[in-house]
Amino acid sequence: MTHAIVLIEAERGAMPTLGSRLADIEGVGQVYSVTGAWDFVAIVHVPRHEQLADVVTAGIGQLEGVSRTQTMVAFEAFSRHDLEALFSVGQ
Repeated sequence: MTHAIVLIEAERGAMPTLGSRLADIEGVGQVYSVTGAWDFVAIVHVPRHEQLADVVTAGIGQLEGVSRTQTMVAFEAFSRHDLEALFSVGQ
């Protein structure tokens, strides 16, 4: 299984609907609206590395309202417990 994090910059007019359209793409597991330089973060899970191009380039990148993307392929996955601990900092 290949996992990737895709940072997405959106056109202002697309903000209200783009999140749900991103989530509808096969291979996209989660989509988050975020603060900062990027507008959305999509977590992609595909069985084969070669399928990333279909999801990111043909899927996410072709959606109306997507200005640009940056994709980071995960090298190593940590346990759910480790990830929950990471995201619960300050709670």
